Amino acid sequence: MRGDRTGEQWVQQYSSSHQHPVNRACHTLGIPTILLSIPVFVLAIFFHRLLIVAIVLFAVGWVFQFVGHAFEGKPPEFFQDWRFLFVGVRWWWAKIHGKV
Repeated sequence: MRGDRTGEQWVQQYSSSHQHPVNRACHTLGIPTILLSIPVFVLAIFFHRLLIVAIVLFAVGWVFQFVGHAFEGKPPEFFQDWRFLFVGVRWWWAKIHGKV
């Protein structure tokens, strides 16, 4: 995934396109919401009623992402490079640990 950049450089580029406070807040909420939807989707295999919960979590998480980018005035990084879908998770992890 890294290509010609270090993990830190990927996160720094991601961070540079997420400067608006509303965008940062939306991503801080949206990314873990999307991540939470994944195990709920898996549980929905066994507990079918959870499927709607997983879908709602996934959709709400993405709404946060796009609302944030509307405030930022820039398209999401993953429109240019799909690998930024995974960098967002690393950015979120660094952010909650005070590193970005």
